[in-house]
Amino acid sequence: INNIINNKPLPIDGKGENIRDWLFVEDHARAIDLIYHKGKIGETYNIGGHNEWTNIDLIKELCRQMDAKLNRPAGSSEQLITYVKDRAGHDLRYAIDATKLKDELGWLPSLQFEEGLGKTIDWYIANRDWLNDIVDGHYKDYYEEQYGG
Repeated sequence: INNIINNKPLPIDGKGENIRDWLFVEDHARAIDLIYHKGKIGETYNIGGHNEWTNIDLIKELCRQMDAKLNRPAGSSEQLITYVKDRAGHDLRYAIDATKLKDELGWLPSLQFEEGLGKTIDWYIANRDWLNDIVDGHYKDYYEEQYGG
């Protein structure tokens, strides 16, 4: 998101065919809360979005939404995509089976992925000062001031 805002390259490993399961952060937090309060002690629950995307498809959706939100011509952000050599041993797919969480505790994501991605983009756009402080390292000054290094 930051790279798109600042028109910087979007590096994509290999051909972008790596697959990941994506989930909106608030849905993830809601699942943790449910497990904490209703899960069985000693049990393991996988939290997943039931929502696998290839990296390239995710980036293209991110670019599409960013262009709309930043009032840029459609396709502008896709021009930032840069393919880089994939690192050795990089897993092609990370799979999460969250069936147990659904069957035992009734949990499912509350949002479709595209909607969650849009909310995530909106948050970052609304909090650019925070993002800039992270990127330029100013957060370290705050941390040292608050906690003594």
